Amino acid sequence: MKILNITILLLISLLMLSVTSCGATNNRESTGEYIDDTVITTKVKTAIMQDKMLSAAEINVETFKGVVQLSGFVSSRAEITQATSVARAVKGVSSVKNDIRIK
Repeated sequence: MKILNITILLLISLLMLSVTSCGATNNRESTGEYIDDTVITTKVKTAIMQDKMLSAAEINVETFKGVVQLSGFVSSRAEITQATSVARAVKGVSSVKNDIRIK
């Protein structure tokens, strides 16, 4: 099941990659930055899925220029802290914005 989830995430990442443009601005990434951020997002999602304490289905991950934003809902403050720790541990993450809320 985990291999299927990882495969699906990679396919979605590749699909998203195919619709990018080349120029970078303050509000828009270059193709290279987009690829890097897609890889970071996939790695963070995979790390969250592998963490037994976290419910990956309820945590959303987005990355822009190395900054990871977490959102969604969890059951406790400990899960919020754990999700932040897991995301920070991923290579390439420059910082984490955590907008996860407790149900």
